Amino acid sequence: MTNKPIQIDIVSDVACPWCYIGKKHLEKALAGIEGQNFQVTWHPFQLDPTIPQEGLPREEYFANKFGSPERIQQMHQRVEGVGEKAGIQFEFEKMPKVINTIPLHKILHVAREEGTQNDLEEKIFKAYFTDGVDFSDKENIIAFMEDFGWAREKTEDILADDQISYWVTQEIKHFQNLGVSGVPFFILNNKYGLSGAQPTEVFQDALQKLIEETKPVAVSGDACEIGGENC
Repeated sequence: MTNKPIQIDIVSDVACPWCYIGKKHLEKALAGIEGQNFQVTWHPFQLDPTIPQEGLPREEYFANKFGSPERIQQMHQRVEGVGEKAGIQFEFEKMPKVINTIPLHKILHVAREEGTQNDLEEKIFKAYFTDGVDFSDKENIIAFMEDFGWAREKTEDILADDQISYWVTQEIKHFQNLGVSGVPFFILNNKYGLSGAQPTEVFQDALQKLIEETKPVAVSGDACEIGGENC
């Protein structure tokens, strides 16, 4: 008897380095579990909705938010160290700007409907944190999505669609109303919540516990059997 797929919902912002790390840790945990299907869905979040559409210079933004260059360097070094162990090469110095992430969330919203969201999420993370793509420039988003296989007109229409903006912002509010105040946040089968980029072992333990809880239980009762005497 096959277990039902386990739903994993991830609340995330594409400008969050710990969300990228959490993704890698989760994927390693999933790869170590055999005989169980998982359905992974990403949901939008904005760490800083006050960032304008044109973005802000990276160094200026970090200085205003975190203070001294020494503190910023320490934070980056910690993220880079954990990221390296997870297989991520963070290149913060390549990032020209910090971005308003709503346009990318709109694209990921459509990708979710098309079944390509998880693959696109990975590519966006890498482009932003490793390759230094400036996603505050619409033309860069369009070119990036052309490489992904989307026509220019499709991306332009999505970026200009106010209805998709509304759906994305409503989804963000939904998770905020549920109490999500930081990301990444992982929801397992609508039952357990894990906050932050947990180590792989934590994901494995939580998922194994959930698998055990969801295994079908056989209860004996009257039944017809092949060659049986009762039927």
